[in-house]
Amino acid sequence: MSNLSRRSFLRRAGTATVPLAVGAGLAHFGSTLEGRVTSPGASRTAWTQLGAQLRARFTDLKRHFIFEYYPWYRTNPWFHWNQWDRVPPSDIAATSVPLMGPYDSGDTKVIEQHARWIVESGAGAVNLSWWGKSSFPGQLAGKIMDVMAAHDIKVMFHIEPYRGRNARYVDDITWLISEYGDKRGWDAMLLLRDARGRVGPVFKSFRTIVSQQTTDCHGIVTDVPDYTPDDEWNRRTDAVRQRFRGAFDHVTLLADSLQVKRVAASGFDGSAPYSNFRDDSEYRHQAERATALGLLFSFNCNPGFDGIARRNVAADSCYVPPPFHPDGEVFDWSLATERERARKLAQGQIRDTLRTSIKVQLDPGLANYPRGFFLVFLNSFNEWHEGHQFEPAKKYRRLSEAERVVGYHNSRNGHARFRTLKRTLNQIVSG
Repeated sequence: MSNLSRRSFLRRAGTATVPLAVGAGLAHFGSTLEGRVTSPGASRTAWTQLGAQLRARFTDLKRHFIFEYYPWYRTNPWFHWNQWDRVPPSDIAATSVPLMGPYDSGDTKVIEQHARWIVESGAGAVNLSWWGKSSFPGQLAGKIMDVMAAHDIKVMFHIEPYRGRNARYVDDITWLISEYGDKRGWDAMLLLRDARGRVGPVFKSFRTIVSQQTTDCHGIVTDVPDYTPDDEWNRRTDAVRQRFRGAFDHVTLLADSLQVKRVAASGFDGSAPYSNFRDDSEYRHQAERATALGLLFSFNCNPGFDGIARRNVAADSCYVPPPFHPDGEVFDWSLATERERARKLAQGQIRDTLRTSIKVQLDPGLANYPRGFFLVFLNSFNEWHEGHQFEPAKKYRRLSEAERVVGYHNSRNGHARFRTLKRTLNQIVSG
């Protein structure tokens, strides 16, 4: 463990098989975009006013807007682009083709381009998906932090459910703080500053609060292998705080769960749901539930969910491809008008979720405001197989013939999501 003292810290301060070609007809080859196109979004003045309230409280405001960032893509050999029987390079695990095509997350030029886009967007940090020291994303962490630091972007860590994660939770967080914080002189690791000027690292964890058993559509009950009782989690979260007591004003531990009673019982500081299936109309209710239990909350800004469907599904499988829209609406992705309608839905969802997330966090009657906490995750920068990426995509007319056969959802403006976020976020952060 790093011997990080307060002084040194301050000094360094479905049942059917889904076909390959889905562009030729109707297909549930996506999921939810819960944005409401009827909402035009806030005016420039309204965004600036929200920003003024935030800037008065947070001198490092851009650090409080954090992209979910995934460094798990490989090209030699293919990894993640080939998920669920995809065959790269034309047929990839994505509903849209990236502007840079299927790339390798370890390519320095790719990371640098990502960093330039992140800076341009107005955000000031990324939440790096971390699968343990020996994983491919884990081995890239240092390189990614080098590039991000060079662009004045901070990095926090998203603790994923790798094998043995729950048992090693305390030691792995300790190692991350030592390796990527103290040893680097805190050049890149995020230390979030609250409204009172208090600082400390933030960690969000995926699949911490899970059920002990699940029951499938056939009534078969199965034990969940990574289930951990709430009292065990409580001992671990408490151990993290005890280990760094005196080194930081606080260490903030967030759980990706809306089961707020269990989040509180497990000793996490707050609820930060990752899912893009949640309509922003739920944000206030969920914030009230968290507040009642003394929990912080963080709701994301997102363009909806438009994920790939599994192929070669067994006839007796319980798997059902998620619909593109919550009412089960079907889109004909071969039609330009339908792709443009989806684009507008995504842009509306971005504005709605961003505005509502900010407003509930500025409400003095809810937990975040009096405790000086504010944080919006931008979900996501590049989670391509779930289709909620802000990273620019190819224009439809730039797709190759082989790519068009697959049936991708690229619109005529591959930068639409990114530019919508950039316009609003820069008004908030810079005025």
